[in-house]
Amino acid sequence: MGEAWERFSVWAPGCERVRVRACGADHPMAPAGEGWWQADVPGAAPGTDYAFLLDDDPTPLPDPRSQRQPHGVHGPSRRHDHAEFPWNDAAWTGRALPGSVLYELHIGTFTPEGTFDAAIGRLDHLADLGVDLVEVMPVNAFDGTHGWGYDGVLWGAVHEPYGGPDGFKRFVDACHARGLGVLLDVVVNHLGPSGAYLPRFGPYFDGRTPWGPSLNLDGAGSDEVRRYVLDTVTGLLRHYHLDGLRLDAVHALRDRRAVHLLAELSAEVDALAAGLRRPLALIAESDLNDPRTVTSREAGGHGMTAQWSDDLHHALHTALTGEDHGYYADFAVPDAPARTLRRVFFHDGTYSAFRGRTHGAPVGVAAGCVPGHRFLAYLQTHDQVGNRACGDRLAASVPPGPLTCGAAIVLCSPYTPMLFMGEEWAASSPWCFFASFPDAELADGVREGRRREFAAHGWGAAEVPDPMDPATRDRSVLRWAERAAAPHREVLEVYRALIALRRGHPELADPRLDRFGVDASEDGRLLVLRRGRLRLACNLRPVAAEVALDAPVRDVLLSAVNGALARGGAPPGLLGESGAVLHLPGASFTVVATPGPR
Repeated sequence: MGEAWERFSVWAPGCERVRVRACGADHPMAPAGEGWWQADVPGAAPGTDYAFLLDDDPTPLPDPRSQRQPHGVHGPSRRHDHAEFPWNDAAWTGRALPGSVLYELHIGTFTPEGTFDAAIGRLDHLADLGVDLVEVMPVNAFDGTHGWGYDGVLWGAVHEPYGGPDGFKRFVDACHARGLGVLLDVVVNHLGPSGAYLPRFGPYFDGRTPWGPSLNLDGAGSDEVRRYVLDTVTGLLRHYHLDGLRLDAVHALRDRRAVHLLAELSAEVDALAAGLRRPLALIAESDLNDPRTVTSREAGGHGMTAQWSDDLHHALHTALTGEDHGYYADFAVPDAPARTLRRVFFHDGTYSAFRGRTHGAPVGVAAGCVPGHRFLAYLQTHDQVGNRACGDRLAASVPPGPLTCGAAIVLCSPYTPMLFMGEEWAASSPWCFFASFPDAELADGVREGRRREFAAHGWGAAEVPDPMDPATRDRSVLRWAERAAAPHREVLEVYRALIALRRGHPELADPRLDRFGVDASEDGRLLVLRRGRLRLACNLRPVAAEVALDAPVRDVLLSAVNGALARGGAPPGLLGESGAVLHLPGASFTVVATPGPR
């Protein structure tokens, strides 16, 4: 048999000479056409470390398509054979997004250890809670040990401190064994500030976003850039047996081509799903309020499976907290929750005072054109918690009663519900912004930038946690033991009951928006969601109130008062044959069944 060898390839269209450093030597690479270079290296095999040298620059650079970075983002890449992992999920048939409940988590703070293997030890909690899909925040390679993951620079490599590629596979395998699908948050709109070597290889970027250089999607050389994104995304889905991806801030993708990158991406993923014979979801984060994001490609849209819906978050957050600064100012009107629940977007072609212009477009709810499951509904996310100066969660300022009312609205809505880790027990731990860049100058810049950002909103420097202090990350770790103590125990019980109710009554997961109704009082504090024969009635006022329904009550399915499940009790009084009046205590909700058809 001949000596083992590996073929190394790299796209570096502007270079006159490229070498690959592997097996203790530098090997010249030959042009392979269209800017590609390649070399066959004797003695190389899976597990071989390698790096590229461009022209006369003596600095070895990691592979833009690296599958593993065991020495960090500045070190050499390592060949990795994905086929060697012993998967146990051959019977896994996937989890479709419609009807599912999502759970967003961050590996680095889900447990004190901050690893995939430690997170596996907490998956039974998610299965017992009733979650269907776990949305994992970015795990691509970034500089430092701890961070949010949105400063990644090598999109195909998994962060080594979490457990590397095999650690992630063990996590996905363990999720599938418990009936949990896995979505991965990926960032392809910018690079982090440390270890961003892609521009040295070719025209990957053109212009800037608020977070870094902007991806070159339509300029010279952009065919290979787009191919890089498509190969990275489909590779993650295949290699890690993922059930879908969340695409970060797609509004920052500047693409003037006739076929938008998102449409091209959805076509590739649909083809992959057909080959794998299981559903694959693409969930976009978009600030555009543009229904085309989730409209099918056949109808002229981008074909995303779903998108985050920040307007509903803002409406509910403002109603529960009374906050009206920044972008919350637009939502500080009594009808914001009811209006957004009915129309998906609060700004659907209406004026946004925060932006100083009109924003968004109508979804077409009355025509039933777009199903509700294409929009994610949530009370909290990593963004909405972590981008507050102190990372304070809703539970820090909202009592359990209104908090669980908000949860009931989300989980009884026609949209796809998503929880942020720890929300289900009103976790007391904050979730702060943190990073751990080894470069002292960069660390100082991030620290001072964070303080300046919040100083403009009235926060003193001493009040903003130092993102570079390891204690800031440590404070953000979930405190699992508190689940057994009041009021966390009671809130968790309410969340479990609401998810079980959604699973047990198909009306609550029905995504048809033209069959969904919302009634509200003038002050917006009394809400009734009409879901087939079921009614969710919420009293957000601190005092008792009467809530009128449009039909008599046959059964009381679930009630909670002040954040705890109500035990027993008489059914609400009937009002003739046409309706009923529910007598709801302050900060309470109830779900009832009417005699109507299923």
